[in-house]
Amino acid sequence: MQYSYLGKSGLKVSRICLGTMNFGPATDEKEAFRIMDAALDAGVNFFDTANIYGWGENSGLTEEIIGRWFKQGGGRREKVVLATKVYGSMHDETDGPNNEAGLSAYKIRRHLEGSLKRLQTDHIELYQMHHVDPAVTWDELWGAFEHAVYQGKIGYVGSSNFAAWQIALAQSEAKNRHFLGLVSEQHKYSLNCRLPELEVLPAAKALGLGVIPWSPLDGGFLGRNALQKLEGTRSGGIAERIEKQRSQLEDFAALCRDLGEPQDTVALAWVAANPAVTAPIIGPRTLEQFETALKCLELTLDESTLQRLDEIFPGPGGHAPNAYAW
Repeated sequence: MQYSYLGKSGLKVSRICLGTMNFGPATDEKEAFRIMDAALDAGVNFFDTANIYGWGENSGLTEEIIGRWFKQGGGRREKVVLATKVYGSMHDETDGPNNEAGLSAYKIRRHLEGSLKRLQTDHIELYQMHHVDPAVTWDELWGAFEHAVYQGKIGYVGSSNFAAWQIALAQSEAKNRHFLGLVSEQHKYSLNCRLPELEVLPAAKALGLGVIPWSPLDGGFLGRNALQKLEGTRSGGIAERIEKQRSQLEDFAALCRDLGEPQDTVALAWVAANPAVTAPIIGPRTLEQFETALKCLELTLDESTLQRLDEIFPGPGGHAPNAYAW
């Protein structure tokens, strides 16, 4: 397994991050345990989850599954760099209006305690804001996170789905408080979603944030079975999207056949090769899918392949403003 520092922090994480979003809704507890055990055996030490995973009335279920896996002992908790998120509304009718989506200090405190309880741990290595909350000032946010760090309940703070200017503002405000600030940004990024190359990726790299791409296969759109329109994917309207981009997907499949590699391996290897990227998140439903995803780290794409991928899935043309101005 390959490892990298998470942004400007001294924390080392595997170059693949195990996403657990399917644990509970699509993957039963027994299979989830098998996947997590296999991850540790393979050297994957970076696990990502969120308090809302399980979704709706079952929000929190995924954290509970991970917590029961930790409870088995055997050094499981000690070997994992654990990341979870806060922002969404948890299914608890007693919380009232302060349980609505957002990032108030009140909510961060309560939802952090809830995550710690479900995960059966006393600390979380990376606590991430799942989305931006424009109603909350950075004084309030950094005050809440500083307190959690000083208590030893979280080690580092990350963002998710932030724009480049919001990342820059967050780091400026943290610097004014002599606080480390953000160490990572979790962002949607794939061959089929390259807009982050315009500003988010260069901003993260310049400001010392590790980028953790979510949906690097675009919800299965870039998988080996996409052209067969497999049922059961989380991405809505995937069949319609495939028809709209069938020519691209056929060209992509042909390139992968020439390489002797499946589409998902090539798509993951492409994301992982970006120098701004720390670790793409894989979200396996089965142990077989997990084992297949690991192969992306063994694949190095040469310049001609990268050029062909640019032709099939054009990006924004580079960084801003050079991509659209002199």
